Amino acid sequence: MTDAKITKDDFLGGRISLCQPEKGYRITSDSVFLAASLNIKAGDKILDIGSGSGGILACLTARLGERAREIIMHGIEIQDDLITLAIKNSGGTIKYYKGDIFGDVPECEPNSYHHVVSNPPYYEMGKVNASPYKTKAVAQGDGIFDLRVWVERSLRMVRPKGFISIIHRADRLDDIICALSQKAGSIIIYPLYSKAGKDANRVVIRAQKDAKGLLSLKSGLIVHKSDGHYTDLAENILRHAHYLDITE
Repeated sequence: MTDAKITKDDFLGGRISLCQPEKGYRITSDSVFLAASLNIKAGDKILDIGSGSGGILACLTARLGERAREIIMHGIEIQDDLITLAIKNSGGTIKYYKGDIFGDVPECEPNSYHHVVSNPPYYEMGKVNASPYKTKAVAQGDGIFDLRVWVERSLRMVRPKGFISIIHRADRLDDIICALSQKAGSIIIYPLYSKAGKDANRVVIRAQKDAKGLLSLKSGLIVHKSDGHYTDLAENILRHAHYLDITE
């Protein structure tokens, strides 16, 4: 089914407005939280793999302000419709390339990025009913069969001692750690809880390539209060573009 109708929606308390399909793949708070967790320095080179309509790097750019001009930002996305939207959302400061992470993208050199970020498809092919909307179906995992390979290919793009950051379902943590631990260490797991007393349904994972440090499980972030409103920390991240320090 076509995803042709496009909406323009505010993020970070109206600091940015991003174009996205009305019924297809849409930017969620997961992208905002992942962008908020990135500690980027001047001169860094960052790559978003499976960038969709560009939510992660757009949110990062908004938080960094003028400092974003000191960073090289690239994104890889396989869907033409989403790349078109990502370019519109980039403000001209981010370069997006069409490509398949399971192959090679000539414009993006392996082992060259200080930081690689990704919000991989959440479901394995055949384990969820595919959305009738193409961009959402592909983003959910229609055609993607192996999360471990996705992580391994993402890690391939990171330079030695560089970092990879991923947000994903908590119940896929074992696959992600298995893939990372082959070539990375100093792994940080930062859970996101929908409410206090609930199991984490999302995790942010960061690892350093070629590092030997131990795995660290953090206390994480509670997103909602019991009444459904955002907690103060979540509100500051989602509405006021605050940094999320996952090392604490």
